[in-house]
Amino acid sequence: MEKIRIVVAGPRGRMGREAVKLVHETKEFELVAALDRKHGGMLVKDIDGLPAIDAPVYADIDECLSAVGADVLIDLTTPEVGMKHTVAALNHGVRPVVGTTGFTKEDLQLLEALTVEKELGCIIAPNFAVGAILMMKFSQMAAKYFPDVEIIEMHHDQKLDAPSGTAVKTADMIIETRTKKTQGHHSEKETIAGARGADIEGMRVHSVRLPGLVAHQQVIFGSDGQLLTLRHDSFNRASFMSGVKLAVESVMKIHVLVYGLENILE
Repeated sequence: MEKIRIVVAGPRGRMGREAVKLVHETKEFELVAALDRKHGGMLVKDIDGLPAIDAPVYADIDECLSAVGADVLIDLTTPEVGMKHTVAALNHGVRPVVGTTGFTKEDLQLLEALTVEKELGCIIAPNFAVGAILMMKFSQMAAKYFPDVEIIEMHHDQKLDAPSGTAVKTADMIIETRTKKTQGHHSEKETIAGARGADIEGMRVHSVRLPGLVAHQQVIFGSDGQLLTLRHDSFNRASFMSGVKLAVESVMKIHVLVYGLENILE
């Protein structure tokens, strides 16, 4: 069986390092290049903390994808860079697996049209932890019976977007089964703006940013005399790699845009 040839964008980041390690240790995968704006012209093994791999490092994605025969781009950068990389990958015939959150609806519509035009798969996942995906699915099931719900997501203090992509995706999934309602007292008033969190169709979403956290979320459902709490915790970035591996394997078999890992879980 031929190996899946992979480029990793953002190899120095905490998620990127884990992705490079995953590709290096998976016999069905081959790291053919990395994208890093500060280390173009070097080799992966020359970057501190990365495995001893002779794959080249490029600063420019078009140069990279023109030079190497890649099947998949794993992008774990930022929304702005991730969008640029995803478009470039599709235009080069490479299938993107993107772990960057913060894409707008307009971004997703553009990418969906491009995947159809190019007949290539693309997977964008707000969260690659399988446990987090199950939490979202269970929340969607529970919302049918518990329409009063609040989401509390907690991440490290270097995260750029709030609320997290996982929280937004959870809310979107809940909306599909929840009876729309405005929660709390009808005369409720915030004495300090923002105290009740973001409002998504009457649900409240709260973001916590503190050093020491990685990625955590709880979804709290309330009803007369009872609470149901669903919680997931990622204590390190390795927890996301089983989902990255699944996404890489799955993106080779599809020809559309998939947003959310839950859509490829059996």
